[in-house]
Amino acid sequence: MIRVAVVGAAGRMGTHVLRAVEQAENLAVASAVEYAAHPDLGKEVSPGIPLSADLATALENAQVAIDFSTPGGSAALARAAAPKGVALVIATTGLDDQQSAALEQAAQRVAVVRSANFSLGVAALVGLVEQAVKALPDYEIEVLEMHHSRKADAPSGTALWLAEAAAAARGQKLADVATYHREGQTGPRPPDAIGMQTLRGGDVVGEHTVYLVGRGERLELSHRALSRENFARGAVQAARWAATQPPGLYTLRDVLS
Repeated sequence: MIRVAVVGAAGRMGTHVLRAVEQAENLAVASAVEYAAHPDLGKEVSPGIPLSADLATALENAQVAIDFSTPGGSAALARAAAPKGVALVIATTGLDDQQSAALEQAAQRVAVVRSANFSLGVAALVGLVEQAVKALPDYEIEVLEMHHSRKADAPSGTALWLAEAAAAARGQKLADVATYHREGQTGPRPPDAIGMQTLRGGDVVGEHTVYLVGRGERLELSHRALSRENFARGAVQAARWAATQPPGLYTLRDVLS
């Protein structure tokens, strides 16, 4: 039985992760963690598991932690989990360089699976984008994403993942070719640019489309998440895998392969 600490357990995704762990074979919820001022602290969020802000204690009996929290929370988790030998599944997006470095340091001691999106369909989409860009090297690339009104970071981590995959397939770095905003007299579109467009509204779970546009035609590769359960299932699959892996920094595609 693999014991799982769920970090960000009372959030939009955390509740789905708790249910997914409860329903998974050979997995059990070890603890549920939230930030110190959360109004539901002390309440039972899984059978026999109260919501806690004590991260150190929450990791004591866990073998792996699934994290859908905040960039700062993910960095703090990495620093706390690595000395205890607790593997990590990190789904938080928007981490800065210093926070990402905390994950890289943890990966020297434990397995860390980091992904901008734990949907198995999105992982497949990334592979399709790579293939399409290589097959159509002269086509122009645009990435469009839409999420709910409360999403804090833009573009989404998934949109950046898709754009980075497209850039790598052309032998580029996204930082060198990304266009994040267009307004006014922008002039002609640079042929090597990768455009990134962001929409926010309502309760949209997540939608991503990569456009490859050529003369007289365009190819659209899309993924639409209809619920958050698919992200939770992917994270649980990653947790089961990470619990038996040696130290290292992994992606969802490593899990699937």
